[in-house]
Amino acid sequence: MRYTKALNNNKDFISLYNRGKNAVTPFLAMYCRKNGLRFNRLGITVSSKIGKAVVRNRVRRRIKEAYRLNEDKFKTPYDIVIVSRVRAANAVFSEIEESVLRLGRTLGIIGEV
Repeated sequence: MRYTKALNNNKDFISLYNRGKNAVTPFLAMYCRKNGLRFNRLGITVSSKIGKAVVRNRVRRRIKEAYRLNEDKFKTPYDIVIVSRVRAANAVFSEIEESVLRLGRTLGIIGEV
């Protein structure tokens, strides 16, 4: 990802959960908030309710790839956390990608491209 860095600190995740804007679809939930930097930061959360490690990692890779392919559509500078929901384990890539785009549009962080 060229314009995005990883969001790693637990305090940043908690801050987004408490004070960020959020939206949900059947597959994903997204939280976002301006970060005051010159780039976006992305965090992905996949709960153990989703399944075993193989399934969780597959979901995480699909979410990351869906964001990467559409990275240029997202406005900067935002902190973004994408949380997978249980249905994401059985979703095909196109459903996850559409969810990422729909959530971005709902939250107003996808620019006009």
